[in-house]
This record gives sequence, C-alpha cells and structure tokens, in this order.
Amino acid sequence: MTASPITETLQLRLAHSPDSDDAFMFYALATGKILTPGLKFTHILKDIETLNQAALKQEYDITAVSFYAFPFLADNYVLMDCGASFGEGYGPIIVAARPMKRGELAGKRVAVAGLRTTSYLALKLFEPNVEAVVVPFDHILDAVQNHEADAGVIIHEAQLLYPQMGLSKVVDLGQWWQEETSLPLPLGANAIRRSLGADLGLRVAGIVRQSVEFGLEHREEALNYAMQFARDMSSDTADKFVGMYVNNRTLAYGEDGRRAVRELYSRGVAAGLLPRDAHVDFLHEDKAA
Repeated sequence: MTASPITETLQLRLAHSPDSDDAFMFYALATGKILTPGLKFTHILKDIETLNQAALKQEYDITAVSFYAFPFLADNYVLMDCGASFGEGYGPIIVAARPMKRGELAGKRVAVAGLRTTSYLALKLFEPNVEAVVVPFDHILDAVQNHEADAGVIIHEAQLLYPQMGLSKVVDLGQWWQEETSLPLPLGANAIRRSLGADLGLRVAGIVRQSVEFGLEHREEALNYAMQFARDMSSDTADKFVGMYVNNRTLAYGEDGRRAVRELYSRGVAAGLLPRDAHVDFLHEDKAA
C-alpha cells in the first residue's frame, strides 16, 4: 500500500486590533467556521499603533495597519483588497472638554492614538498647526476630560461614546474629508507580506473576504462573538459601530475606495507628511492596480 503524501500546514501569523469590528470581521476565521486547508492562522491582538510599528519589523504575515503607515511599509507589504475600514462621511472625531470652533484648534495640544495612525494624518491635513500628544487610544477621552490635552482625536468605539462623558465635538474628520473630496476616508487596511507571493496573498485575501461575508450573513452570531471585545458598549451601540466599519466596502475597496487612498496619499505628500515616493498597490485578481 502506498502511503498518502504528507501535506505540511503553513502557519501564518495574523494580527489585528482587539476591537468589536475586527472581531466581527474575523469571527468565522477565528472560530473555524470556514475551511482553510493547508493553512493555520494564529491571531494576535494588538492596538493599531503597535501593529504599525511591528509591521516595520515584519513581525506578522498578515496585519492590520493604518493607511497612513502603509507607504512606510510598502517595500515589504502589499494591501489586500478586502478587510479595510472606510469612513463614509464619518470617521475620527476631534473632541474637546468645552465647545470649540474649528478655527480655534490651531496651536492646541491634541491627543492622538499614534503618529502613524490615519487619524493623525487627517488631523494634520485639517489643521497643520497643532501639537500632537500621543495617548493610548482607549485613554484619549479621559485625557481630554482631565484637561491633559486641549482636544483629542478619538477612534474606534469612542466615536459613539464621547457624548456620555460630556465632551463636545469640534469636527468629524470623515465628514470634513467627504466635504473636501466627495470620497470616503480610508482608515485601516489589511496588508500581507510580499515575500509570501501573489498566489498565496490572493488565497489569504479570499479567506479574509469569506470571513467578512460569513459575519455579514450571520450577523447576530458574529455580533454576539464581537461583544466580548466591545469595551462596555451596549449591544445596540456595538451593532451600530460594527455596521459603520464592516460592510460591503470591507469586502472590496471599489474604484472610488482605491481613488480615496491615492487622494489621501497625494495630499499627505503635498503637506510634507509622506515621502515624495509614497506609492500604493492593491493585491487583487490582476495582481495590482
């Protein structure tokens, strides 16, 4: 009798943030709801700025990154055409402890989640003359409330929770961006190491897309799973938040989504916030666009 050939399983380290939207997105993959023959994924959960820094050292095979961080990583990673988060007329919000007009932001100390986050890039495009103070993303509301900063750029669930803390909105940067460009605001992406090759990259992207599709098609069970990462949000608030950032745009950027990324980079270069050779390519069926 001829022995069956032994097929080795390829271990891949997949890193994403410990947030309800990412948990929803990767629910099917993390819980074995979809088959990944020959591949085994180890999930690593870290905040987005930690992931941006880790990607500089190529610590993970597949990783969530801020769109702002990607041009600094592009030699080693390529963007998958799925798993991204866009703000459709909404996004990171600048808040303050007192009512503040947009024009008052100049010269202020503003708490940000990291200097490679897209929220920081959007802040600097909106108002270049601010002093950024790096604060862990889940402490920004407290920093503003305690007057450790004049204002703060909030991301993730804080975008829905800040009114409960008596804070005032200065501007929604996603809304501002849409007014400026008529495009969605690219926020976070999933990237895969180029060294893994285009074929494997496309296969992994297909698995991620399957996971997103499963969550969208089995919303209640995926949301129940995501609630453990919802940081004291009610189920209704978590459902709203997930709906903001996991949707059809997460399945594929679309041409306007890719145009939005290029526009973000073009403005970043013009503002001196990105290197002049900043470029972007997207891994999908024709390999690049």
